Amino acid sequence: MKIRNEEEVMAVRGSEPSPGVIVPCLIVADVDEALRFYREAFGAEELYRSPCTGGVGLHVNVRIWNSLVCLSQEEPQVRSNRVEYSMLASPGTLGGSTCIFQVRVADADEAFERAVRSGAAPSMPLTDMFWGDRYGLVQDPFGYMWAITTVQEVLAPDEIAARLGTPVGGKEQ
Repeated sequence: MKIRNEEEVMAVRGSEPSPGVIVPCLIVADVDEALRFYREAFGAEELYRSPCTGGVGLHVNVRIWNSLVCLSQEEPQVRSNRVEYSMLASPGTLGGSTCIFQVRVADADEAFERAVRSGAAPSMPLTDMFWGDRYGLVQDPFGYMWAITTVQEVLAPDEIAARLGTPVGGKEQ
């Protein structure tokens, strides 16, 4: 345990995030089923597991590719009692997801097909995009959207604008 400014600073060994890195916490109806899917589809590795504070629910830290991701069990009684984390809900409860997780991989076609074989629904087929990426979307069984991409070429803004037939920034000068 490290001490900073007379306060305890704690992290679970092996699952501490690097400074400045955003770590998403995915709220899911079934943590174990989510972990099974993420292992099969994205090669997730479980790093740490514990009950949530207050003893209701489950929290698991995983590594997906090179990213730390937290999985937390949605608990309807916690929402109804408005206790800790009560405003968090799964995409199923919300009726959709509010974000897309974009990940760059060496082979988008292989990663996309692996995700679909594991139970993800293809939302946008892999396409060679005007900005230089091979890019496609899948929705995992828990409602989260994943953009799977491989950089095929690195372009300057004016090159992208030329491909679109629009000026840089999308506005006439």
